[in-house]
Amino acid sequence: MRIAVIGAGIVGVTTAYELAADGHEVEVFERRGTVAEETSFANAGVLAPGYVTPWAAPGMPGKVLRHLFSRHAPVRFGGLPGPATLGWLWRWWRACDPAVYGPNRSAMHALARYSRERMTELQQSLHLDYEQSQGLLVLLRTPREVSQARHGLKLLAEMGVDFHLVDAARCREIEPGLQADTPLHAGVHLAQDGVGNCRQFAMLLRAEAQRLGARFRFHHRVQAIEPGAAPVLRFIEQQQDDAPGPAQTERYDAVVLCAALGALPLLAPLGLRLPMQPIYGYSLTAPLRVVEGHPDFGPRAALMDEKYKVAISRLGQRVRVAGSAEIGGAAGQWSQAPMDTLYKVLHDWFPGAAHLAQAQRWKGARPMLPDGPPVLGAGSAPGVWMNLGHGSSGWALSCGSARVLADQIGGRAPAIDTSRLSIDRLR
Repeated sequence: MRIAVIGAGIVGVTTAYELAADGHEVEVFERRGTVAEETSFANAGVLAPGYVTPWAAPGMPGKVLRHLFSRHAPVRFGGLPGPATLGWLWRWWRACDPAVYGPNRSAMHALARYSRERMTELQQSLHLDYEQSQGLLVLLRTPREVSQARHGLKLLAEMGVDFHLVDAARCREIEPGLQADTPLHAGVHLAQDGVGNCRQFAMLLRAEAQRLGARFRFHHRVQAIEPGAAPVLRFIEQQQDDAPGPAQTERYDAVVLCAALGALPLLAPLGLRLPMQPIYGYSLTAPLRVVEGHPDFGPRAALMDEKYKVAISRLGQRVRVAGSAEIGGAAGQWSQAPMDTLYKVLHDWFPGAAHLAQAQRWKGARPMLPDGPPVLGAGSAPGVWMNLGHGSSGWALSCGSARVLADQIGGRAPAIDTSRLSIDRLR
């Protein structure tokens, strides 16, 4: 089949590779100049299947309301919510029901585990060499945080996740660079999880997809899709002077939407209004200092500050601090409060470890569906397929989602149950 993939973030690149590996003729359309330039550019990089869970969870509405009045709130509004955001919040609130949350969590965890397995297969078979570290340590500052975490730990145990609840002394053995003066009561150690550089992985897999014949068409903006047995793409190519080129059309056997929020204006004319909203995340990345006699100056792998929901990740000789869930706002509209929280958490645990004057700041839009799981499979329009709505877990779910979709297009039964990943659940 001749297949067009729209979007070259981590989801689009993995999808292109899996389709090319199945023998399809693949063309990828991307409005940017290379892969992983938007949401996949500077995410936390954490790979922890057990912590991939719907944001729509029992008790979350109350937590969000309480956070609104906190200086270092992990969740905040980027402005007054409009009608679309209010409608999304209503659906999110309804999805917090335990009867909805349970199946959604199970579906996301199954996809995350499958995705990790597929990522490992690709890494080993293709000899992909990218920045990564093994081990995740969730930091619990107080006894109250430990108590609040017990329900989640019970769920991890029920799902067969390998973890250990350890005391503060053991935490400091696992991560010797932790600041001794910052209160720390306990931690959850997940030795099999870790962190990886999403953008580097995307770059490497793009090269492998090209080796299999996939074609990447950068600076190409898709304007419309005409569905059918042989769907047609209407697109323009951006010229070097940023002027749009003439409109062009091409026909394919199938079109796969992996363009995150960019998919919404393409789906709306087809009669499908996907309830997907941007939830913005922030990160800063800075080179680690080299201190003679202190080889553990900075993190060894990945950490999560449970109080502030901020991840600290080691990527080679750099540290990345990522967090915040900003509802509403705009991509180019920066808020200082989330950045202040990132700096605070880094200073709490690893003061002076990074050259902050050289820090790179990033803000990205996570494409979030109200109930949590992504949408994988055929859309309502003939010839159009979707791999969308991974929220803050795109990196953790990408390889599995791509393999599932390639199997669906190829007429094969996927390796996992996809009943909770279909568009039908949102109708």
